[in-house]
Amino acid sequence: MATQKLYAGAKLRELRTKLGLTQKDFAARLGVSLPYLNQMENNNRPISTTVVLALASEFGLDVTELSAGDSERLVSDMREALADPVFQGKMPPLADIRLTASNAPGLARAFLDLHQSYRQTHERLASLDEALGREDARGAPSPWEEVRDFFHYCDNYIDSVDHAAEHFANRKGGHRNMRVAAVSTLGNAGISVAFDDTDVLRRFDASTNVLHISARAAPESQTFQLLLQVALTNQDALLEATLDLARFTTAAARDIAKIGLANYFAGAALMPYARFHAAAQSCRHDLELLSGTFGASIEQVAHRLSTLQRPGSKGVPFFFVRVDQAGTITKRHSATRLQFARFGGACPLWNVHRAFETPGRFLRQLAETPDGARYISLARDISKPAGRFGAPVRRFAIALGCEMRHAAQLVYADGLDMTRDSAFEPIGISCRICERKSCHQRAVPPLERHLVVDQNLRDVLPYRVD
Repeated sequence: MATQKLYAGAKLRELRTKLGLTQKDFAARLGVSLPYLNQMENNNRPISTTVVLALASEFGLDVTELSAGDSERLVSDMREALADPVFQGKMPPLADIRLTASNAPGLARAFLDLHQSYRQTHERLASLDEALGREDARGAPSPWEEVRDFFHYCDNYIDSVDHAAEHFANRKGGHRNMRVAAVSTLGNAGISVAFDDTDVLRRFDASTNVLHISARAAPESQTFQLLLQVALTNQDALLEATLDLARFTTAAARDIAKIGLANYFAGAALMPYARFHAAAQSCRHDLELLSGTFGASIEQVAHRLSTLQRPGSKGVPFFFVRVDQAGTITKRHSATRLQFARFGGACPLWNVHRAFETPGRFLRQLAETPDGARYISLARDISKPAGRFGAPVRRFAIALGCEMRHAAQLVYADGLDMTRDSAFEPIGISCRICERKSCHQRAVPPLERHLVVDQNLRDVLPYRVD
């Protein structure tokens, strides 16, 4: 496979601006000519190996950040937005979209914000009878979507919160003491813990300073909720400072994000970065082993693996997704080229949907996306019972995967025949932007393709994609 050229003009401009250097001074520090630097910053030329080495030695830059930016996410999100029927199938060439994402990421994000606002307005107008008379009807991103995109474009890694959680875990003596350490820390803050026979997972009574935890919940869920309360109690200043930097547009979004950051702290304390990263590498990312070692659930382990993006100590770049039984994506993140649909469900050919059919088992899949990238994907169902007869059971499926170049670092790749092209199943992102012509699971036609309808022929699809 040919080596992919590295274009990162926006990153170079961002670094130079942060350092307060002129193009001339920056070029001199990198050992290149001024015209050459100008061409790299405008993505007219790829970044050379010499420049990559100079960035590392002169400025201490983690060079993996050059290729781990927002470009692929922006390309995926823009293609999905442009597939909206409002554009009447006028999809710009992929090269133009990539150029916009690389050279003008601010413009790309503004376009996505505008499209999201349009979708919100359109949905409200479609149910006008419900919206009439409501003062809060407005065409703005929902708080949930705003928070989702915040974590999405932070690469699902919040450095300050991650370090604070690791410091807490190391100071308290390791994961096996996390439950005791959390109760002790809350006690020092004047909060007592009560385990109640209730369906409510966590409830903090501020009037009595009592934290009520469900005795019916799984032990790892109880520990997680205890650590979440530690974050809200002992790390409030850090969480608020992080929220100030995020500049959410609504109070609701800020409140949701605060819970998200507290959740992040809890997961990072339960599985502190350095120890968890080393253990994951040692056992080749065996989720069950990591679950037992750190006293965490399979879903918590999979989610934590997708956050290992600390500069200078990055883990395998994973994608992680959780879907419900209707195929709706409820959690998503990707540190790979594979990006998920912002609206609607995931590709039905993906093994994450089949996980519901085989409860308690890991499903492995070798997959290839329309751009030719190949992945290994691991899927499993996740049931969340309420702990009593008659209570509703929440069922999800999760998928964790990475590009094939990292497959040797996964125990789940053992025994798979990765030499045959036919071993890789074709998957996509969204039917509207999928370029495959003969997918038997296609729900809607791709908007950028011409359709041929023959009334005398009925194949798998009622049309042919040219």
